[in-house]
Amino acid sequence: MKQRVGIARALAIEPLLLCMDEPFSSLDPLTAQNLRDEILQLWANPDLPPKAVLMVTHAIEEAVYLADRVIVLSSRPGRMVAELEIDLPRPRNRKEPEFYGWVDEIYSLIV
Repeated sequence: MKQRVGIARALAIEPLLLCMDEPFSSLDPLTAQNLRDEILQLWANPDLPPKAVLMVTHAIEEAVYLADRVIVLSSRPGRMVAELEIDLPRPRNRKEPEFYGWVDEIYSLIV
């Protein structure tokens, strides 16, 4: 519930850009997935803010599920390794081979 309140508070000021740092990491899997879907619904509505969402995550599947663009950073010192445009149609199905193709590609960049 705290996470929902935090997101609601951030959206209350109608930002053009919503910045989130590991927003779903402390949640149980079902609640996290529900919040991911809610963020996607908000973002998909052109009449509602925000116009863009910037999210930091270590969860590669989460990044592929949510993002249009993924920036992969190296460990110390943090440098950009790759910029990938995820061109999968929405809603994204985690069971499709194309989804896991993106997940595998990102994993290959960080190991």
